[in-house]
Order: sequence, then structure tokens, then C-alpha cells
Amino acid sequence: MKRIAFIIVAWSQALMGYAADRPVAPGNTLLLEAEAFSDTGGWDLDQQAMDVMGSPYLLAHGLGVPVPDATTVARVPEAGKYRVWVRTRDWVAPWKAPGAPGRFQVVLDGRPLSPTFGTEGADWHWQDGGTVDLPAGETKVALHDLTGFEGRCDAVALSRDLAFRPPNDPAALAEFRMKALGLTAEPADGGEFDLVVVGGGIAGTCAAVSAARNGLRVALVQDRPVLGGNGSSEVRVWPEGHTKQKPYPHIGEIVEELTPPKGPGDRNAAAGERFTDQRKLDVARAEPRLTLMLEQRVNAVEMKDGKIAAVVAQNTRTAQRVRVRGKLFADCTGDATVGFLAGADHEMERDGKMGASNLWNLLDTADPAAVLKCECKDKDALTIGVREGQTAAPFPRCPWALDLTDKPFPGRKLKKGQWGGNPLSNLGAWFWETGFDMDMIRDIERIRDQNLRAMYGAWDVLKNVDGLYPNHRLGWVAYIAGKRESRRLLGDVLLTGDDFRKGVAYEDGCFPCSWSIDLHAPDPAFSKGLDGQEFISKATEGAAYKYKGPYWAPYRTLYSRNIPNLFMAGRNISVNREGLGPVRVMRTTGMMGEIVGKAAWIAVSQGTTPRGVYQNHLPLLREMMSKPGVYRKP
Repeated sequence: MKRIAFIIVAWSQALMGYAADRPVAPGNTLLLEAEAFSDTGGWDLDQQAMDVMGSPYLLAHGLGVPVPDATTVARVPEAGKYRVWVRTRDWVAPWKAPGAPGRFQVVLDGRPLSPTFGTEGADWHWQDGGTVDLPAGETKVALHDLTGFEGRCDAVALSRDLAFRPPNDPAALAEFRMKALGLTAEPADGGEFDLVVVGGGIAGTCAAVSAARNGLRVALVQDRPVLGGNGSSEVRVWPEGHTKQKPYPHIGEIVEELTPPKGPGDRNAAAGERFTDQRKLDVARAEPRLTLMLEQRVNAVEMKDGKIAAVVAQNTRTAQRVRVRGKLFADCTGDATVGFLAGADHEMERDGKMGASNLWNLLDTADPAAVLKCECKDKDALTIGVREGQTAAPFPRCPWALDLTDKPFPGRKLKKGQWGGNPLSNLGAWFWETGFDMDMIRDIERIRDQNLRAMYGAWDVLKNVDGLYPNHRLGWVAYIAGKRESRRLLGDVLLTGDDFRKGVAYEDGCFPCSWSIDLHAPDPAFSKGLDGQEFISKATEGAAYKYKGPYWAPYRTLYSRNIPNLFMAGRNISVNREGLGPVRVMRTTGMMGEIVGKAAWIAVSQGTTPRGVYQNHLPLLREMMSKPGVYRKP
């Protein structure tokens, strides 16, 4: 019996399968998806909430400086009057904040429409753009950012039916997209593999490389253009955890191929080049048995006889759907997406979870060397200004941001976050974190936006109220949230904090843990008057959160207890909330991936399941754990 499981909202499946810039649709309606624009300019593609709001979208993430236009061409089949609709939202409206910072224009053939978009509505909806006369043939469409403060656009619709309004209801919107874009229900064939790894963070990349080197045909499916997840240049959490520990010093060698040990200048929110995105891609692409599928978001699972038969992924730019079949699957998504869709047993805290980070850094415009290395989107103009001696970096007031005028935060007036540091190092550090009582999956856009409101509010206060840092400006800010905790899949062993404290020894210990029982909660020193909007965290510390390490965690945490062909690696493995603390850092999760790759080869070669590897082939797994990470089966 075959069934298909859908993620969060089933209607998201209807958003798949169209070709970029395919504008002609039934009913004389043109639908232009923003992520499919032929040139996205300075706008960033944001896919992290697409399963909730229905689509990837473009984000004008300019740090207060308007970004270059995103452009495409609409092929208008018939001259005449068209009504324009734009799917967008006022991203600060959930807080009833004034100012609508995400303002932008839609420009047709060089003429901006009269409404300004992104100015109304807390929810995603179609904002009326009025009517316009269009000639038959090609019309250039541009998204023109007005602020640089997180404007967002999902799609533009042009309709000859002047009374038509695109639907907001999820099911009706899905049907509209399918008809307007000519979507097909059947995904393309993405091939069949021994192991399909979903999620290209450190854990997933290590799993894929390990399995490929051990002789398996592997697909690695990742929804971003880079590998590394939180350890990539997009999020910039520095990978922690000790690798290559006795008695299995080869475990962790693949991790170190992807991300070398920490050196001088390596830290959270450092320059993007330090996170070695290209290095990770090169390691993966060097494996002939590994098929790398970037910008592919898995949001459907096909089941047969209680096992996963295939996953279905949507390309986040073209929206083409692809079905990827496999014997075994590894959920390395962090959110346990594949396991959730497959019906795997799982758990997730409702309240009191760790939040998501929003790392950021600053740039001193009086330092020409720093300006040359600037990652900002207005680098050319900034460089010219510095050459002309214009080093002052004013910043606009942000009445829509979190109002911190009378509130302390790390980096302000001698206030420091946990473990001190100088004022500048306290800005954008690991403890800038929010979403403690929110759903890390359904609420992720709002969590990220709340992080941004806190960051912009803090910088506004420092620059415009306290009068500090006249030559500093925001240099880089993450717009992909760095999650710490969401769903966890349940295996045959549920590893607990007490297992670490008591040193409980498992016969199938297979990856070493060295990080403390590190859990985060809102820091009381910075939480007063911010109920539900806390943005500074404090980590657990003291003897109660330490253990004797390295602690070798059991293999039985790395596979599902009720989906027989599902592995997992990363922060979604089988641990309780305290047990998550020591295992969640990335060098440790990468070693989990190495073990999954080895175990997957045993399962395929021996005709068994992930559980069968433990039950019948544990000595063989130990033997493989003793082989170098560079070892390749012929």
C-alpha cells in the first residue's frame, strides 16, 4: 500500500512543477513567481518558511540600504488593461509597529505602479496594485526596494479580468497557482539510490561523503545553494566539538576535511570566507558515487509497506519537482522533516525550548582594509565614499524595531552577555537569540523577524540615542535563522542528560561527545519588560551540566524506532531535551553522519536494516570505525 505524506500544509505541493518565466495562464492571468525572476538583483531568496506560507520569496536584505532591483520579463499575450496584484506583507504588522519598513515598488517597463507595496497586512496576502495598460509582447517587470529593511515579495499577478482577485485561502491559492502556471502533478524522476540523505548541513554532508566512500550510490538533497547549514557562510555558527578521539581516532576525519579545527580569527559571525563553503562543495563533488542536489527542498515523502520509498523535492528557484527513490534514507534536516512526514515517532517541546540565533557583525568604515573586504551589497558606493574621506556612517531611526531606548542589552553602557568580552564583541554574539516559546517550524519567519527587530533596535539606540560608533555600520547580518532545537526523532535508545552525568556506557558507543549539557533560556538580566520578545539568552553552567568526556553516544540514537529504513544525524537524533545539549554542536553531528554512512553500507551489503546493523553486525561497524576517513571501497 503506497501513500504520500505532505509537510505541514498539503496544498504546498501544488506550488511545484512550473518552469521559470512561464507566464501565460488560463483566464488571461499572468503569474510571475518572484523566486523565478531571471535576475534577482540584490534580493535574497528565502525558502525557510515556504512550507507554511506556500512558496519561497525574495527578501530585500540590505541592512538599511536599498538593494538593486530584481527583474524579469512578462510575455503579455494580449494588449489591454490589466489589474496587478502583488503577494506580500508588512512584516512588522504582527507587533503593530509603525513605519512599514519593507516598502518596495513594482515597476513595469520603467514606470512604477502608484501603490507602494509591503505596507499593509500582518499576513501574506495579495495587495492591489491597480490597473495598467500593457502592450502585447514583452514587458519588463522589476521589484524596486525603497528601504533595504527586509521588504519581501512572493509573486506578481497580472489579470485581464479586472474583477478577479487571487485567493488567499491556502487550498484555493494552490489551485490558482497550478492553473496559472501550468503545473503538473507528477514529479520528474530523480533516480534511485542506496542512500538518500536529506539536509546538507555538516551532519548530512558527512553522511553522504562517508556512504559514498564506502561504496554506496548516494543522493545529497539540500535546500540552499551551499552546504554546511549553521556552519555555512549564510548562518555562521562556528562548528564546535572535539573530533578524532580515542579509541576511534579516525572518526571525525571527514568532518575536518569539511571544516578544519578552529584557528585564530575563527568565531561566530566571522567573515564568510572562514566558513569554507567552496571547500565543502569540493569535497562532496569529488565523490563519483555522490549526486549533489542543491536548492531542492524536500516537502513530501512516499511510503510503501511502512517504509520510505521516495522523497519529493521542489527546486526553490524553478519549482520543478523531482522524486528521489532509495533503499535507505537519512534525515539530517535538523527539523526532522523526513521522519515527521513518514510518521516516525518524535517529540518536540511546546514551551521553553532554545531559540534561534541571529548573528551579525559590524564594519568600521574608517578602516580602508575592512571596507575592501566588506560583504555588503553597496560595496562600490561605500568604497568610493571612503576614498573621498567620507567615513561617517549614519543610520536611520527605526520606530518599527524593538524599542530598546530605556532597556539594557549586551554591548550597551557596560552591559555584557554571559562570559563578558568588549562592547563590540557583545553585539551579534551567540546569545542574540529568540523564539523560546514559539514553534521553530510554523513560526520561523516571525522568529527570524523578531531577531531582526531586536538587532535593528539595538543598533538604532547605539547610533542615534547613545551617539556611539559614528564610523561603524552593519557589515553582515544573517537572514537564515540558526536553529538550535525543534523536533527530535525517537530511536531504540533515548539518550538523556543523566546518561552523560552518570557516564552510562553503551556497547554501541560510536561517536564522541565533548560539549557540555548546554541549554539556553532567556537571560533574566535582559528580559524585563520583554515578555514574549526576549532576545538575549543565557546558557546553563556549573557542575550539574558537566560530565567526564569524551562520552561515546550509542548508535541506537541514529535510526528511527518505527520507520525501518530511516537513519538520522544532527540535532534531530534520539535524545531528550537535556541530552540535546552535548550532541547538537556541528563537529559532533558530523561524526554522527560519518557513522550513518558506514552503517548504511553494512545495511545494504548485508541486506538488513539500520536496526539490524546493531543486532547482527556491531563488530563489523566497529571494524569500519577503525578505518581512515579517506578510505574508499573499490
